[in-house]
Amino acid sequence: MNGLPYTSGDLFALLPVWILSIAAMVIMLVNVTRQKPQSSVSAILALIGIVGAAWGTWELRDESRALFHDMYRLDAFSTFFTFLFLTIAAVGVLFSWDYLKRTNLNQGEFYALILLSTLGMIFMAAANDLIMIFLGLELMSIALYVLAGFRKNRFESNEAALKYFLLGAFASGFLLYGVALVYGATGSTNLSQIGGYLLGSPVVHTPLLMAGGLLVFIGLGFKVSLVPFHMWTPDAYEGAPTAATAFMSAGAKAAGFAGLLRVLMIALPSVGANWTDVLIGLCILTMTVGNVIAILQSNLKRMLAYSSIAHAGYVMLGVIAGGTAGSAAVLYYLAVYSIMNLGAFGVVSLMGKGADERVRVQDLAGAGFRYPWLGIAMTVFMLGLAGIPPTAGFVGKLYLFSAALSQGHVLLVIVAVLNSVAAVYYYLRPVVVMYMTQPEGEPLEISSALPGVLAIALLVVATFWFGTAAGPLTGAAARSVLAAIP
Repeated sequence: MNGLPYTSGDLFALLPVWILSIAAMVIMLVNVTRQKPQSSVSAILALIGIVGAAWGTWELRDESRALFHDMYRLDAFSTFFTFLFLTIAAVGVLFSWDYLKRTNLNQGEFYALILLSTLGMIFMAAANDLIMIFLGLELMSIALYVLAGFRKNRFESNEAALKYFLLGAFASGFLLYGVALVYGATGSTNLSQIGGYLLGSPVVHTPLLMAGGLLVFIGLGFKVSLVPFHMWTPDAYEGAPTAATAFMSAGAKAAGFAGLLRVLMIALPSVGANWTDVLIGLCILTMTVGNVIAILQSNLKRMLAYSSIAHAGYVMLGVIAGGTAGSAAVLYYLAVYSIMNLGAFGVVSLMGKGADERVRVQDLAGAGFRYPWLGIAMTVFMLGLAGIPPTAGFVGKLYLFSAALSQGHVLLVIVAVLNSVAAVYYYLRPVVVMYMTQPEGEPLEISSALPGVLAIALLVVATFWFGTAAGPLTGAAARSVLAAIP
């Protein structure tokens, strides 16, 4: 294989990627012929592909190597995120199983798009090159654009897809232009080579590099919904099918921060240090705007969308803190946030009858007594997102706040704590409505299909488990960061 940028060992190291790719293609081939409206073949194939990819990742868990001329890194960092993305994808498939049938959207392409988007997320987490980050970002985003507009006969879904696409393309332009400027300043797009070139170099302070790094950060900031790059989030979350919203709300944010951490830890650690004041401003703005506007929402999906913006601000605490402690706190928080946010959107995906979704907060009136298991699950997820012990959300915020305090960011942590207190109001509002308000009009109906209920039950258990036994996950997060830092 002389002259080729890969070896047979490199190809084997991409085993999870191969399995997901093959599963996505098989699903599309199976759906060449028209399937029955209630067919579960595509969902089953998607789950088989995800389980197969998880097995491949487990087999490679102790591997650490650079692939394709060091453009792709197989290490503990990429392995951690690969497991996280596959978990998010599996839960997304379980929520979609019955949701797509109820809403007359049961097309196999939906599951193929979930797998392809997951592939893009994996590429972003494993990338050691700015070009690879861009390719992973586009693969993830293009699939998400289609998922957002999957309800073709709904105006709000078309609007969500169009807004997401236009602003996503705008963000990609920022990112690509930033990559070009960084290449002009350093002569490379490889993260390790950029970091080595800038070590002790006066180029660090040149306007060309600073502008390039800032544009790369802006491009990734769009994907993780940092203020003021968050405009697409509420409309995209509201208009997309709820099962797709659950998947994109967790996966896209985790992938965006994975790519951002790679860039800041390996390529631009010294440049990132010069941005501390800017990052602190963005962090405070993101937390505050997200929480304040969430208080005003009466639509559950929009409330959770602004909540996700606020949580991006919390994650920035760990990014600002930097080092092993800060980055490990980011990994842990992304994992537990994904669990709780998936659960909250999963509950919403079960609400309604047929294509008629029930997404207003008031629609939950009396649901706590009418459907006790639904009320308990929603309460757990709301308490977790609010950071109330003994949920995983409390431990996650504790790690982030501790990492920021260790670096002397006392004022920033005080602002974050105040924001967390304010957020309790809108997180407890659905709980109050479920147990203390009588339903108006037709009572809420929910789906009790086994796949969705099973997924919610597992997420409830995980929310408590990682809140009371966080050691293994925090240890895995710390090892992952140590493996990624040069």
